[in-house]
Amino acid sequence: MATLVRVMLIVFTSMFAVVFGKDYKKTKEVNQLEDETWKKPGFIGFVANFADTLGIGSFAIVVAMSKALKLNIKDKHIPGMLNVSCTIPAVLEALIFITSVKVDPITLISLLIAAAAGSVIGAKIISKLDEAIVQVVMGIALFVTGIVMFCGLPWINLMPGGGTALGLTGAKLVIGIVGNFILGALMTAGIGLYAPCMAMLYLLGMSAKAAYPIMMGSCAMLLPFSGMEFIREGQYPRKSSLAITIGGIFGVFLAVLFVNSLSMDLLKVLVICVIFYTATTMLKTGVTKLKSNKSECKAKSEDLTDLNID
Repeated sequence: MATLVRVMLIVFTSMFAVVFGKDYKKTKEVNQLEDETWKKPGFIGFVANFADTLGIGSFAIVVAMSKALKLNIKDKHIPGMLNVSCTIPAVLEALIFITSVKVDPITLISLLIAAAAGSVIGAKIISKLDEAIVQVVMGIALFVTGIVMFCGLPWINLMPGGGTALGLTGAKLVIGIVGNFILGALMTAGIGLYAPCMAMLYLLGMSAKAAYPIMMGSCAMLLPFSGMEFIREGQYPRKSSLAITIGGIFGVFLAVLFVNSLSMDLLKVLVICVIFYTATTMLKTGVTKLKSNKSECKAKSEDLTDLNID
C-alpha cells in the first residue's frame, strides 16, 4: 500500500512539474516575471520547509517572512504562491516519512484520499464561507486541542490523550477521514493542515510519530491538484514560487537529519507550541477581519441612509 501511495505521489507531482515548468517558461519568454531577486524567496523556502519537515508547517512561515522581507508580490497571489511553491518540498517529505515511519496502510491511504478529495470538492464549499469566520472557529478549536494535549503530557498527566496506535479503526477512522476531508478543503484557502491534522490524530489515540506520514502525505496528495489550479488561473508569482521551491528542497533534506533525533515527549511539546501559535494567528487575523467587515457594512449603511434622506 505504501508503494502505491509513493507511485501516486510521483505521478501527480510529475504532472504538476510539467504544468509549472511550461507556465514559468512561457511567462519568462514574454518578460512578465515579477521584479524580485532569487535570494529572498529562496531563503524563505529553505527556512519554511526546514520547519515544515519538523512538523511545524510552512504556510504561516512563508507568509510571515514574505511580509518581513518585503517580498515583491501581490497579496491576492499569496494563496497561489503557498500552494504552488510548497508542492514539491511537501512531496519529498511525504516520500521520506512514508518510507521510514511505520503506519497502518488502510489509515494512511484513506486519510490521504480524503484530504485530496477535500481540496477538489470541499474547497468549493469552503470558498463560499466567510474566511474570517472560518479562521476564528479554527483558532478556537486549536486552542482547545492544545490545552487537551498539554494536559496529556507525561509530567502533567491531567487528562488522558494520545497513544501509541499506528492506525485507526471503526468510528475513529470515520472521524479521521471526515476531519482530513475538511482540512484538505481549508488547505486550499491558505490554512495549514499540519497542526490541526496532528492534533486530530493525537486525540484519536495515534502515536505522534506515526502522524507524520499522514499529515505530510495529506499535503503532498492535495497540493499538486490545488497548485495546478492556481497555475491555470495565473494567480501566483512565478519567480518567487520557483525560488521558494528550490530553497525548500534543500531545507527538507537538512531537516531530515534532525527529525530522527527528536524524542516523542519533545515532539509533543513542539506540536503544542505550534498549535497555540497557529491558533493565536488565526484568531487575531479572523477577529481583525470581522471588525473590518463590520465597520465597512456600517459605513455603507450610513451612506445609504444619507442618500435616502437626500
